[in-house]
Parts: sequence; structure tokens; C-alpha cells
Amino acid sequence: MRRRELIFIFAGAAASSPFVARAQRPQQVRRIGVVMLYPENDPQGQLRATVFQRQLEKAGWTIGGNLQVSFRWGTGDAEWVRSATERALRDSPDVLLANGDAAMKAAQTSTQMIPVIFIGGGDPVGDGIVQSLAHPGGNVTGFTVMEPSLGAKLLGLLKQVAPQVARVAVLMNPDNATHKRILALLETAAPGFAVNVISASVREATAVEAAMSQWGQGADYGLIVPSDPTTNSQRKLFVELAARYRLPTIYALRAAVADGGLMSYGVDLIELFRQAAIYADRILKGEKPANLPVQLPTKFELVVNLKTAKGLGLDIPASLLATADEVIE
Repeated sequence: MRRRELIFIFAGAAASSPFVARAQRPQQVRRIGVVMLYPENDPQGQLRATVFQRQLEKAGWTIGGNLQVSFRWGTGDAEWVRSATERALRDSPDVLLANGDAAMKAAQTSTQMIPVIFIGGGDPVGDGIVQSLAHPGGNVTGFTVMEPSLGAKLLGLLKQVAPQVARVAVLMNPDNATHKRILALLETAAPGFAVNVISASVREATAVEAAMSQWGQGADYGLIVPSDPTTNSQRKLFVELAARYRLPTIYALRAAVADGGLMSYGVDLIELFRQAAIYADRILKGEKPANLPVQLPTKFELVVNLKTAKGLGLDIPASLLATADEVIE
């Protein structure tokens, strides 16, 4: 065979080699933006960020390699959240994860092109976020944190551990539409538990202390603290004040009970961040948010702190302890 023919053969083989072709093609780097409504130094926020990224790594992505994940940390009012969300979107991520009702709404109104996954909300259809749960229809999908029996469940648990409670106060973030829905559920269920439900819209620490010190003057008050990025970041303050004013309190998240709160009942948010990473992976690989159904909460957890109960002079029924997912002693 002539030397020139050999050169052509080898050159053609090299050009057709998959290995060479891949080596010549630069690796595409994908980007995820996250509006994480926690202070950056909050261990619970960091835990959620870690779970989200580890699930992406399990799906085959390399964080810092072929996938960049950028977090916007912090808490604030609706205007602050809108600004933080818009800044995250200006980076043109391939996917945006919006943590909380305010971030969800800000993302939905700020972009119709970038895929958005939300964690939060109680009625995304009623709020105009998606067309339907099964077929969101636009660029937004995600995971809700509320279901219709929540009001009765919270009141029932509170009355089991503190039968003397006749007035139930609810600490609400005025920017959180889900809090308003939870309040409505509590008000509907209240007559069945012989309690009156009141609420206070609070965001700043001074307002929280003023409200709780007032309720602490009565012997028949109980307290419910729904989940919200702003209230979650102040959970240690709530726990401290509830102990000071001897207010039986039920929180939405386990973290508050681990910090010394009496009990919690709510959706497993850690699991929702893991599920959100699965959705992000599917979107990055070509699926459309319009075809990924909005997921309703299926896993709730009950956590009880026996030491705190003892400090408040409360006896936790054995039947309740038997159904708890975790008992902190």
C-alpha cells in the first residue's frame, strides 16, 4: 500500500474516533441559581443546600465542574425577596430553585423563560402560579407544603399536650399567603377543639417579643408557628420566649424542637430539597417544567421534646409519644 494512502486511512480513523471527537468538544457547564431564604450562617439553610447538591451529585453532576450552583442567601420583606430573585435570574441560570412563597411569586412574575422549581405555597393554582397541579403548563413547577387537614392536626396536637389551652395564637409573616390559608384552616377547625384562634403579623424580633409577652400574661394561651423562611431563621428567639413566658408551642419544623422547642409537626423540608434536585436534574437533561407535576406533601413528621415538656409542667400522653417520629429526651 502506498505511503500516501496509509496517511489518509490513519487520518480518517482519527477524525472518526469518538474519543478524539469528545476531546475536541469543550464540556458544557450548566448553572442552577438558588434563592435560599435563610441567613448564610444558619445550619438548617446549609443542611438544605447540602442535601440539594448531594442529590445532584448522585445524579451524575460534578458541582464546580459541569454544574455550577449559585446561592442567594438572606431574609427580608417581599421587596427584598423580589430583588434577590431578580439578581439570581440576571445570571441566566438553566434552572432556578425558589425557596418560599415570596421567592416563588417573584420568580413567576420575573421570568417566563427560565425553568423555575419552587418549594412552598399552599395553592399554586389558586395563586396563578401554575395552570394545574398535574400539568403546570408554563416554566414553573415545584412542591407545596400544606394540605387541608393541617389546621385540625395542629390544634389536636396542641390540645393533647396542653388541654388547658383555650386561646391559640398564630405568628404570621404578612407576606406569606400560605400563612393566611393555614390561619383559615385553624379558624375553621377551632370550634371542634373549643378554642379561639388569634393571629399577629410579625417579622422583626421586637414585634415577636411584644406579641409573645402579651400572650404570656394569660394562663390559657398556646402558640402555633407556621413554617416560613423569616420565622424559621428566628426559631431560637421563639423557643427562648416560649420558655420564658411558659407558652405551649407547636412549630412547623423539627429544627425548632432540636433547639429546645416543645414539639413540631410539618412537612419534611429536607426531603423536599432532595426532590427538588431530582426535578432540577430532569430539567437539565431536557424535560420541561410544564410536564412535571406539582407535588403535594406526602410526608409529615411529628417531633416532641420531653425535657421542654417537663420544664413547662406538661405530661405528654403515651399515645402521642407512640406516634411521634422522634422523641428528644
